[in-house]
Amino acid sequence: MKSFPIPLIDGYRNFMNGRYTAERERYRQLADQGQKPQTLIIACCDSRAAPETIFDAGPGELFVVRNVANMVPPYEPDGHYHSTSAALEFAVQGLRVKDIIVMGHGRCGGIRAALDPNAEPLSPGDFIGKWMGLVSSAAEQIQGNSVMTDTERQTALERISIRNSIANLRTFPCVRILEERGKLQIHGAWFDIANGELWVMDPDTRDFVRLDMEADAEEPHDPSSLI
Repeated sequence: MKSFPIPLIDGYRNFMNGRYTAERERYRQLADQGQKPQTLIIACCDSRAAPETIFDAGPGELFVVRNVANMVPPYEPDGHYHSTSAALEFAVQGLRVKDIIVMGHGRCGGIRAALDPNAEPLSPGDFIGKWMGLVSSAAEQIQGNSVMTDTERQTALERISIRNSIANLRTFPCVRILEERGKLQIHGAWFDIANGELWVMDPDTRDFVRLDMEADAEEPHDPSSLI
């Protein structure tokens, strides 16, 4: 136990004495009945942009997939390993989620690396470099825009990447068919770490619009209804 991170041990104790104690029955129901989340969120690994925290979600409410720069690869049924695709398959085909949200965020390290033509691989495998190749075409176009500032280029590619991932989502037959039947909805969102703003992509224009906390307020939901 001495090698286990002390902050995590302290956090676990706080969890057991606080949230778990308050929601003990819900955890037991989830253990017995299984999970039935209605929403899949594809988010970044970044420790500053945790979906469960941003959306104040309880246990069992969200099915979350996190990878570098919250990206979705295109449908490729080959013999290779596909972690994000496997999670997507389970969420759509197994859990029958109703909504898929691709959520990016400001100051994304993966996007910053994609925009840096001089970025050096972190290891001989260059896994990040190859992964960020999913947005290399867009990154090259944005790099050549001398009118934009570095911050503007970063934000632009973060949002373009979300649109690109949504397009890739629709290359999966199970996603495309269910969306066409009206049984699945796809959304884009971008979270600003600096000020906590959430920007949601308009499905028609594909522009990102800041969520109005006053106009979009809804009645609190009942977490037990998702069990």
